[in-house]
Amino acid sequence: ILPLARTFLVDSGKRTGRKATGLTPRAANQLVRYEWPGNVRELENAIERAVVLAKGPVIDLEDLPEAVCLALPSAFAPGDVKPLEEVERDYILAVLRANEDNKVHAAKQLGIGYATLHRKLKQYQAARKQG
Repeated sequence: ILPLARTFLVDSGKRTGRKATGLTPRAANQLVRYEWPGNVRELENAIERAVVLAKGPVIDLEDLPEAVCLALPSAFAPGDVKPLEEVERDYILAVLRANEDNKVHAAKQLGIGYATLHRKLKQYQAARKQG
């Protein structure tokens, strides 16, 4: 989703004559969360709308369509209940990806300390080796 979104961001900026340089981690995270029932066309329209409405060159969460902003992570989909530990792991890893593996930024966005994030990532790695 994010590589496509970035391509649409550049294209929309050129088409509309507005400078569009990127996505905030919050916006990127929400784009990943959304299911995109309209597929690529819906993503392209959402990005173009965000470029037009954005107050600056970086797209933030409030620039995205309401449906995208309100999307819950797939872990919260009805009928697909996961253990809390698994939901936490998936969320932490999604935030880390949205922050391009920058642990300092991810920890800040998650509202936890860097040491806590580092410890959790080590736990996930150990669990994966055992499983």
